[in-house]
Amino acid sequence: KLYDWLIRPAETELAANDTDTLIIAPDGALRLIPFSTLNDGKQFLIEKYAVGTVPAIQLTTSEEFQAEKADILLGGLSDAVQEFTPLPGVKDELAEVKQIMNAEDMLFNTDFTVSNLTGEFKTNPFGILHLATHGVFGGSAKDSFLLTYNSRLDMDHLEELIGLSQFREQKVELLTLSACQTAMGNERAALGLAGVAVKAGVRTAIATLWFVDDEATSLTIREFYKQLRNPNLSKARALQNAQKKLIAQRRFWHPIYWGPFLLIGNWM
Repeated sequence: KLYDWLIRPAETELAANDTDTLIIAPDGALRLIPFSTLNDGKQFLIEKYAVGTVPAIQLTTSEEFQAEKADILLGGLSDAVQEFTPLPGVKDELAEVKQIMNAEDMLFNTDFTVSNLTGEFKTNPFGILHLATHGVFGGSAKDSFLLTYNSRLDMDHLEELIGLSQFREQKVELLTLSACQTAMGNERAALGLAGVAVKAGVRTAIATLWFVDDEATSLTIREFYKQLRNPNLSKARALQNAQKKLIAQRRFWHPIYWGPFLLIGNWM
């Protein structure tokens, strides 16, 4: 029904203009809908178009990004700490992303702390920040956080970290939250932790709308970075190709595996 209401009326015009990317500025409950999963009866929307989400068109830049020239900071947690379950796929995910992106800086398990993150941001300019851990958006600053080894990175501190780059030539262009439920919230939550990141100055954030499968997340994120290395692809197209690769696999074709990923902000 959503496809018929929102997409089908525009299909003729989209085809006439050879459109390959749809930018969604959702309102109300539509902020909690992954448009990529809408289906025309034969295909998912993501199989036909790359999809980006923006809080508002006038608040979003459309500058191109050269990922191969950006330094990346990797951080993640695979151990079971603070009564959260382990994330066994994180170790291999970070190792492969590090190799794909030629990264030098990584904070893993015991090194993945708020103080170490702060220290890295104070001394080094990063264009990409990739965090693979448990994330929760509870609707308030106290209940919204990314899990670190010995504490929690709340929304206020996340905003402070990102703000450290705003006076440097290299700003944080892309924040990838490879975590559970990092975009989730109510209609007024402005897309959760990812919304906070965009507000703080990150041009693009990737986050998830619901609890994600550990293996499917790792596969999606790895493929996204492989695609991102192609200078001819936008960030939206890179994520689209990663999601299509999962759809092509019988085990992961269902939207529960690839559908929760949102690309928020600058889609270029």
